[in-house]
Amino acid sequence: MAEQTVRMASAADAEMVAGMQIDFNDEFSSPCPTMDELVPRFRRIMGGEHGFVVVSDNAQGAIGYALITLRPTIYDDGPLAVLDELYVRPALRDQRIGTAILRRVIDEVRERGGGEIHINVDEPDTDTRRFYERHGFVNVQPGTEDRMLCYLQEL
Repeated sequence: MAEQTVRMASAADAEMVAGMQIDFNDEFSSPCPTMDELVPRFRRIMGGEHGFVVVSDNAQGAIGYALITLRPTIYDDGPLAVLDELYVRPALRDQRIGTAILRRVIDEVRERGGGEIHINVDEPDTDTRRFYERHGFVNVQPGTEDRMLCYLQEL
């Protein structure tokens, strides 16, 4: 594995991260906003208190990233974090890059006083589910046998 750096991204990284998001969505044939839409959205998140981005790069450039949004919650003094995206370039997967990014995310959320990180994963995506479970994430409410479900409505 090539030497990698895991760091907090700045607004100057918005175009690079937006490009990786487009690659991510293309890989899974998912709809994606355009670069012109994504770049200012990433800059807004990176430049404010409502989220952050962690980037991993090596000598060849950016190799992965995570996007986290934050919101207040009544259950903790710090924010509730949502891991909206975690992406590693396909040729570099299974090299613990995602693990390094996720650890940096967890550390940052803890530093900000957050008490929980939520992640939504599609049920058929068993590899991704195993990855998060390996890192201590669960889809069963502690103290119960009930699986947690995510509901959404596009507006």
